[in-house]
Amino acid sequence: MSTKIFVNLPVKDLDKAMAFFKALGWTFNPQFTDETAACLVISDDIYAMLLTHPKFSEFTSKKIADGTTAEALITIGVESKPDVDRIAAAALAAGGQEAKPPQDYGFMQLRSFLDLDGHHWEVAYMDPAHVQSQA
Repeated sequence: MSTKIFVNLPVKDLDKAMAFFKALGWTFNPQFTDETAACLVISDDIYAMLLTHPKFSEFTSKKIADGTTAEALITIGVESKPDVDRIAAAALAAGGQEAKPPQDYGFMQLRSFLDLDGHHWEVAYMDPAHVQSQA
């Protein structure tokens, strides 16, 4: 199995959170989805587990962030500038809020939004010609 990432996010209303992310064009894996949790499929290797507050509390003794504090910035890399705009526009149309104005660095475009629970998401495109080989 290749390395995958599963980000676990607490949500106040699972049905509303699922509808929000479906509006962005992402899907859910029904095998790992029930009334307390939903497995959001962002790509073949990136997933977010949306967990109700009681379910999230089973995994940590820490207080759940309430959306007024920044616990993380979740950045998703996409394949094109139009993908950045499409996902960000869908997030705003589905009830998300713009986190900061769009940023265009020429070789990289970035847009950010807050989801319905205040989690900070960024969608970025970087021109592959500007990424140096690590070899």
